[in-house]
Amino acid sequence: MQVKLERMNKLTVVGVLALLLQAGLLSAQESALVVEAGSLARRQLVAVGRDLRIDGTALEDVAAINGSVRVNGVVRGDVIVLGGSVTVADGARVDGDIFVLGGRLTAESGSIIGGRSVSYPSAGGAWLVLLEGPSLGLSALSRVILGAKLALLSAWLLWAVLIMASTGREVLSASSAVEAEPLRMFLIGLGAVLSMFLTALFFSAMASSVMAIPILFLVVVLMLLFKLWGSVAVFHAAGAWIARRLRGRWSPLNVAVLGLLTLGAIKLLPWIGTWVWTVVTLLGVGCAIGTKFGRREPWFDSAMSDSA
Repeated sequence: MQVKLERMNKLTVVGVLALLLQAGLLSAQESALVVEAGSLARRQLVAVGRDLRIDGTALEDVAAINGSVRVNGVVRGDVIVLGGSVTVADGARVDGDIFVLGGRLTAESGSIIGGRSVSYPSAGGAWLVLLEGPSLGLSALSRVILGAKLALLSAWLLWAVLIMASTGREVLSASSAVEAEPLRMFLIGLGAVLSMFLTALFFSAMASSVMAIPILFLVVVLMLLFKLWGSVAVFHAAGAWIARRLRGRWSPLNVAVLGLLTLGAIKLLPWIGTWVWTVVTLLGVGCAIGTKFGRREPWFDSAMSDSA
């Protein structure tokens, strides 16, 4: 997976955010993203808020958030779906693994799946709740929800100041990685959240309650640590893009605050804010893992493998 991620195109942070903004405005009836028969997709495909259909060939991974995937052709990589279903049609082939949370996996007669198949239909919107927090069944414009969002933004502001003061150099390093390779960081975060979710499900199902509770707690704490630290780097990356267009001299802290305030204003918008902050979370988790908290070094010492 790491080797494949290194081959992705370099996009801008705003390009990823624009994708989410567009997805929040699209209606449920929007046509699917389609790779036509005879076509070849050489890079990763990510559909947000819409379905994805592969009639041709996809050489890399395929992912959909709040949308379903139908494979009528060939996918050489993995298929990852959150909040949707996967259908592998008769004569179609998926060489990698298939992971489905909040939907069903259907493999028609004559289809081929080369890797593992994992489906958890009852997850529903749990992944979104885990990332963005529940709305308690209230309207997005209710005073309670708006007040909670403003309180969270205030907490984010304090957290950003603390992180910039204590690990400013590492945050700047991670921020540059987000600006240079946002899609790579996004997919690392998506894979990490999915892996942690499946790990929690495995231990909760296989282990006794005495063992499962501390393991689940550790998984949640670990993901929150990645999210909280990495999100500050995403704030700085977004603020840096805006600051370059406003010109003038900006300190790193002011840049991070600028990005936070901009994303915070978007967070107050119904639906769009949820989508944008979901991608902020995935980017944050991805850059924290992909850069080892901005240190740009391997997670495991190569000397250990050499001695072994």
